[in-house]
Amino acid sequence: MANRRVSRSESPGVSVAVRVRPGAGRTRVGGRYDGPHGAALIVAVGAPAVDGKATEAVRRALADALGLRPGAVSLRLGATSRDKVFTVTGDEAEIATRLAGLRDDGSGSVSPSPRATRPASAGSA
Repeated sequence: MANRRVSRSESPGVSVAVRVRPGAGRTRVGGRYDGPHGAALIVAVGAPAVDGKATEAVRRALADALGLRPGAVSLRLGATSRDKVFTVTGDEAEIATRLAGLRDDGSGSVSPSPRATRPASAGSA
């Protein structure tokens, strides 16, 4: 049996309360909403609140805003509610810092994470 060492930076996950605004004109992550799960991060997505489409869009937008892969973000509570709790796996300190900036800054734009940015090809104008 192989033993897997877990570094101190790895954790079971950080809980992130989110207030969803489906049907928005554009995706935005930022701002604070005092909801039933405490201070929540506001995430607006263009997807409708039908058949989990908005929840999936929020999961991906949250991952992108935190600079993580979508698989690092999973829904824990609130599948059919606008008030949700996601579990985010990764470096707790880094996640907490990014969340505080998004939640308390409120600027609200989602920019691609550095890993998602691709240089323009030489053939494009």
